Amino acid sequence: MSEAPFTISVSDEKLQLLREKLGLATLPDELEGSATQYGAPLGDIRRIVARWLDGYDWRKHEAQLNAELPQFTQDVEVDGHGALNIHYVHQRGDAVGAIPLLFVHGWPGSFLEVKKLLPLLRQSSPEHPSFHVVALSLPGFGFSAAPKKKGFGLSQYAEVLPGRFRGRALTHSVTQGGDWGHVIAEVYGGKHSKAWHTNIPMGPGPHPIYRPLLLLYHLLGWYTPAEKAGLKRMLEYQKNGQGYVAIQSTKPQTLGYSLADSPAGLLAWIYEKLVDWTDEYPWDDDEALTWISIYWFSQSGPAASLRIYYEIFGVEGIRAFIPPTTPPIPTGHSYFPKELMAMPRSWLKTPRLVFESEYDSGGHFAAYECPDALAGDLRKMFGRGGPVFGVVPGKTDRDVAPLAGAFYMVRLHLVLTLYCCIS
Repeated sequence: MSEAPFTISVSDEKLQLLREKLGLATLPDELEGSATQYGAPLGDIRRIVARWLDGYDWRKHEAQLNAELPQFTQDVEVDGHGALNIHYVHQRGDAVGAIPLLFVHGWPGSFLEVKKLLPLLRQSSPEHPSFHVVALSLPGFGFSAAPKKKGFGLSQYAEVLPGRFRGRALTHSVTQGGDWGHVIAEVYGGKHSKAWHTNIPMGPGPHPIYRPLLLLYHLLGWYTPAEKAGLKRMLEYQKNGQGYVAIQSTKPQTLGYSLADSPAGLLAWIYEKLVDWTDEYPWDDDEALTWISIYWFSQSGPAASLRIYYEIFGVEGIRAFIPPTTPPIPTGHSYFPKELMAMPRSWLKTPRLVFESEYDSGGHFAAYECPDALAGDLRKMFGRGGPVFGVVPGKTDRDVAPLAGAFYMVRLHLVLTLYCCIS
């Protein structure tokens, strides 16, 4: 099937069923003084369930999403899994020579994460480039179809991505991703992308054989105050924040029954992460409900999105997030202090790292929490004067740039030579 325009249109029957389920919701008790120690606070969930049942207007937010986000669907063939109907947002940049950028979300995110970035990235100015942005719903997320067979792993998710660009006549692109988007964009980048940027930089840590000098630095504690804070947060996350990973990477089907049947349960499961993983972001109840409603009304149901953990994490383990090699393309990093895996910069240095930016606020959902910062970094990395200006042939901040590719290759050579000399 060729590309088709898409409009979100949840049926009245589904809305009525949601109201009935919310009206029958039975919430658990809560220990005195437990706050967030045991998970999502009862007071928060009770309040938001009540708002979802009486006050939240899905039709209003549905109309806003349709008005603000140009959406499409297209069938994409995946080897061994047949055709999957994939949903995506495509916002063209204001400049004819806008840079094609593929935005890849993770869990518990969706295409909604790109909403605040779009108006920033499409703008054209003498000071910064314009981007054509494609933000797809990963298979099993949002309004994309879910795989029907086992074994839909990392390479299959990455295989879906090129289809978006064939459909939009964007043969060459750059990519941006966080969470699972980081992992998928990394694999995709090794095959199709010209350069990539991530807001959750990860790399192999100290090791007595493979990275002995890094181990010495670690034992000596040669870290900045920000890096020490990041290590502390990372260790806390690994100790007390990864229960969802253990469940979703081993028994996603069992958890799926609860999330598919109980909107209150789905709310608690996701809302906890929205609060814990952001840097004191002031979530409005309706804002959070729109985020969660996309999971509730998703094409294949909320359970489908869990299986990515089993198919990738359950098979490859931590290697999925921290592979032994990096894509042979230029890389950019943005560091946000409340990211879940806030690794020290010394762990992340590679010859292909050409751009870095650090902030004193921001968390896991950078595109949604800090759109101005992330958009600014993409403009600096790919714009005129940036380390990968002209990396996509003929696509810069101007309509015609015949020498951009040559300028880029010279600049990249100088950057990599300088890195090798000081390493």
